[in-house]
Amino acid sequence: MQLLNFAKDKAKPVLNYNSIFTAYNKIIKTENATNFGFMNVEANGLVGRHRAPVPQLFIVIEGDGWVQGESDEKVKVQKGEAVLWEKGESHVCGSQKGLTAIVIQSAELQI
Repeated sequence: MQLLNFAKDKAKPVLNYNSIFTAYNKIIKTENATNFGFMNVEANGLVGRHRAPVPQLFIVIEGDGWVQGESDEKVKVQKGEAVLWEKGESHVCGSQKGLTAIVIQSAELQI
């Protein structure tokens, strides 16, 4: 399990194209099939333990919760943070208050 942080202060500035924003975190560019999902985990919700069929990137965009990889250690995650699970990695996540995440799944996913 790899923890990632996509908070604004971790982003790269964009100075080309006469841009007026300074927070860009590139996630993925693919040649093959890629799934993007929008996930709502309700209060006291749980995404049951399963193995990632391909690398999975779980980006928290609202709320907070917890994640586990192969171990039983619960790691807190919050808005602006992300987790990358490798292909075949067993994992589970949940939230006491609720969270919203974007989930990206692709064999080409490399961070």
